[in-house]
Amino acid sequence: MPRGIARNHDEKRDALRKGAAAYFARHGFDRASMSGAAREIGISKALIYHYHDSKEALLFDILDTHLTELVAVVETAAPKGLRALITAILDAYEDADAEHKLQLESLTALPEEMQAPLLAAQRYLVEAMSAAIDAVKPGMDQDKLRAATMTVYGILNWFYMWHRPGKGLSRQDYAVLAADFVEGGLRQI
Repeated sequence: MPRGIARNHDEKRDALRKGAAAYFARHGFDRASMSGAAREIGISKALIYHYHDSKEALLFDILDTHLTELVAVVETAAPKGLRALITAILDAYEDADAEHKLQLESLTALPEEMQAPLLAAQRYLVEAMSAAIDAVKPGMDQDKLRAATMTVYGILNWFYMWHRPGKGLSRQDYAVLAADFVEGGLRQI
């Protein structure tokens, strides 16, 4: 008789994803191992394999969950405008530094069929930001709009690299500064 799903299945899987993301981000996905992840998280390698049949499947689960949550945040914030979108993305990045780093550095380690839905989610995020920018500065040519969109993501995506909680601006204060900077810059072009 097959075993049923444990009551805390989702919590265990979330904890596994979070711990593995931190381990992979710290050591580099290509150098990390499932044994090392298990040791770091404090679980058995067998438990990891209960949820994921390979290191790539685990990375996909981490990135898919991160991007799915980010897409949901963007879908909610985008209709409220550029400032709300910037703030919502920075809020969503909080406590997701490892996942974000993996998205930026390790997505290409996955086979193409695993990359495809993740890249589609990233394209959606870029399109949503482009639409918000276009609402502030309509009529920009496509090259400028793309450059402006990627500039905004540059401002947001690298925040985790230099920001230290409790020092300098808070995440919320930085969101205001970033939005002011972006809107002011858009008015000048």
